[in-house]
Amino acid sequence: MSVSVFDMVTMQHLWSTPEMREVFSEKNRLQKWLDFEVALAQTQAEMGLIPASAAAEIAANGSIDSIDLEAVAEEVRRVKHTLVPLLKQVHTQLSSEASEYIHYGATTQDVLDTGLLLQLKQVHALLRRDMATIGRELVRLAGEHRDTVMVGRTHGVQALPITFGHKCAIWLDEMSRHAERLAQVEPRLFVIMLVGAVGSQASYGPRAAELEQAVANRLGLGAPDISWAPARDRIAEYTGLLAMIGQTLGKIGNELFNLQRNEFAEVEEGFSEGKLGSSTMPHKRNPVAAENVAMLARAIRYSSTMMLEAMVQEHERDGISWKSEWKAVPETCLILGAMTSQTANLLAGLRVNPQAMKRNVDMMEGYLLSERVMLDLGDKKGKNTAHEWLYEATMKGIEFGQSFEQALRAHPDIADTYTPERIRELTDPAAYLGEIKGSVDRLLAREKDARWLAQ
Repeated sequence: MSVSVFDMVTMQHLWSTPEMREVFSEKNRLQKWLDFEVALAQTQAEMGLIPASAAAEIAANGSIDSIDLEAVAEEVRRVKHTLVPLLKQVHTQLSSEASEYIHYGATTQDVLDTGLLLQLKQVHALLRRDMATIGRELVRLAGEHRDTVMVGRTHGVQALPITFGHKCAIWLDEMSRHAERLAQVEPRLFVIMLVGAVGSQASYGPRAAELEQAVANRLGLGAPDISWAPARDRIAEYTGLLAMIGQTLGKIGNELFNLQRNEFAEVEEGFSEGKLGSSTMPHKRNPVAAENVAMLARAIRYSSTMMLEAMVQEHERDGISWKSEWKAVPETCLILGAMTSQTANLLAGLRVNPQAMKRNVDMMEGYLLSERVMLDLGDKKGKNTAHEWLYEATMKGIEFGQSFEQALRAHPDIADTYTPERIRELTDPAAYLGEIKGSVDRLLAREKDARWLAQ
C-alpha cells in the first residue's frame, strides 16, 4: 500500500523521478550492501586474509536477485537488526566454509555507510547530468534574449529596464557555482567506511589501512584518514548543498510562476495537448510546472535540515542520530532529482513574450527612466537642482496624465536644457541598460566550453 508522495503512482512524478526512485529502492540499497561485502571478501582474499575459494563463493552469491526480501523484512522485525537477516539469507547459499568469511571483521555501520555512499555516487551523476541540461538551456535563453528589454522589479514594483537574457544569465552564473561546489565536495564525500565497531579498525588486523585503501579502490571510493562514523559532516554538507541548489531552482520556478501572471504575461510554460487548468474554468492555463518547482524548494529545506540533527552523535556512534539519515538523505535526493528534471523541462519549453515585456516597460509611460534623466541633468545643473526640476515635472505630469517625455518638455527649465530629440533619447528604455549586454556576453564566453555543461 502506498502511503508516501514518493511512491503513490498518481503523485510520485511530482516529487521524484523514476531514476532517483530506483537509486533508493529497497533492492538497490541492499545490493550496495552486498557490493561492499563482496569487495571486502575479494580484497581480503587477494591479501591472503581469507581463502580465495570463499571470496569466489561470496562474489557468486552477491546478487540481491537471489534474496527473499520478504523473509529478510520479517527477520528484521524479529531480531531488531538491520543487516544480519540479509547476511543470513546469503549464508543459506554458501558452503559452510565460505559462510565463515562473509562480513569478516566488518561492523554493520561499515556496510550501511559505504552502501549509502555508493548510492550517493549514483545520485551525484544524475544531478550533474540534469544540472548540465539546465545550464545549457540557460545559455540558450541568455543568448537568445540578450537584447529582449523587460522591466526590472525591486520590492515587487517596476524599477529600471533590464533584459530577459540578463535575468537568465544571472541564474546561469549561480548554477555554475553550484556545479563547482558539487565537484569540490566529491573527494570529501565519496570515502569508504571500514573502521569496525568504534573506529579503531582493530577487527581488521595489522594490515587494516592497506585493506581499507584496497577495498576503497575496488569500489571507486577514497579512503579517509580516520573514522567518520560519529562525524556526519560529510553527508550534512552534501544534503545542505543539495538544498542550496534546490533554493536556486525554487527561485527560478517562483520567478517564472510570477511572470506568467495574466497581468504580466511575459512568459508561459510549454502547453501540451490535454493539459487541464481547472475542473470548472476551462480557459485556465495554470503555471503548474513552475509552481511545483517552487513548492519543492520548501520541502527540500526541511528534509535537509534533519541531517544537521544527525551530526550530533553520542560517543563513537549511535542510532538516535544515525537512523534519522535514512529519511533525510533519500528524501533530499529524491526531491532535488524532481526539481532538476522539472526545471530542465520548464526551461526547454518556456515561451518568452517580448511584446508583453515591451507593453509592461511602456506601462509607466517613460517614468521608468527618471533615474537616467536625473543623473544626466545633474551633470549639467547640479544634483539638487536636477532633483527639484524633475520633481516638479513628474508630479505635474502624473497629475495631468502626461507621459514622462511630455512632462519633461512641458517644464520650461528642462525644455531649455534639452532638445526634444534628446528628451526622447533619454526616455528610451533600450538606451539605458548599462553594462547588461556586456555582462551577458562575458558570462556566455566564460561558459562556452565549461566542463560542467558537458556532463
